[in-house]
Amino acid sequence: MTTFASTPPRRPNLPEWKFTVVESLDVAPRMRRVVLTADNLDTFDYKPGQALVMQVPLADGETGRRDYTIRSFDKAAKRLAVDFVLHGTTPAPTWACNAKAGDEIVARGPRGRTVFNPSADWHVLCGDETCIPAILHIIEDMPAGTRAFAFIEVSGAEDEQELTTQADAKIEWIHRNGVHAGPSSIMLDRIAGFEFPEGDGYAYLIGETSNVRAQRHHLIGRGFTRDRISSEGYWRPGRIGGHDHVED
Repeated sequence: MTTFASTPPRRPNLPEWKFTVVESLDVAPRMRRVVLTADNLDTFDYKPGQALVMQVPLADGETGRRDYTIRSFDKAAKRLAVDFVLHGTTPAPTWACNAKAGDEIVARGPRGRTVFNPSADWHVLCGDETCIPAILHIIEDMPAGTRAFAFIEVSGAEDEQELTTQADAKIEWIHRNGVHAGPSSIMLDRIAGFEFPEGDGYAYLIGETSNVRAQRHHLIGRGFTRDRISSEGYWRPGRIGGHDHVED
């Protein structure tokens, strides 16, 4: 009998965009926003929560793939914003800090499955500071009256950001108070005390991979079915670039 090796799934053939920097600015002490444009950006189609795969310049003159969530998009003005957490001298934050009007960068996208699910009666969103762009953008774009509960883990009050939304949204900022970002039970402990509202909920779990996995297991243990959870590991300690589909 002849057997055949299975073919690994191919990456989707994402559209390529050649962006030009319009401006860059600080939106918080550790968050840098870069506003981009492209001649054909009025054809860009995405959902809040999705990301771009950016070809970020590296120190050796090459480029590296980095996934960054789209913070906002103005189709008429052909303006797209991406926010970068400033965490040391890694390539993407370094590029964002130095980005100036006229600079160019290539990206592919959009991509990502953690997007608004309109079928749910209520929504719970959890993540750390790397997830602020996705969480706030999703909530800002929710239909009027949508019930949403967001728990966002940050270093301290200086990392908090304002948002405007028509949703019935409650945002809780959870401060680490000097504890370093990374694997911990901070978010898990908080959502363990979250009393579910009536109706069918939908969970959006993003952030450090091991934390996301623990939160996913917790919600499943409390009755969430797997099809009611979107879970993505944005980062892991010691890894630069890449992300994880958390499905176990």
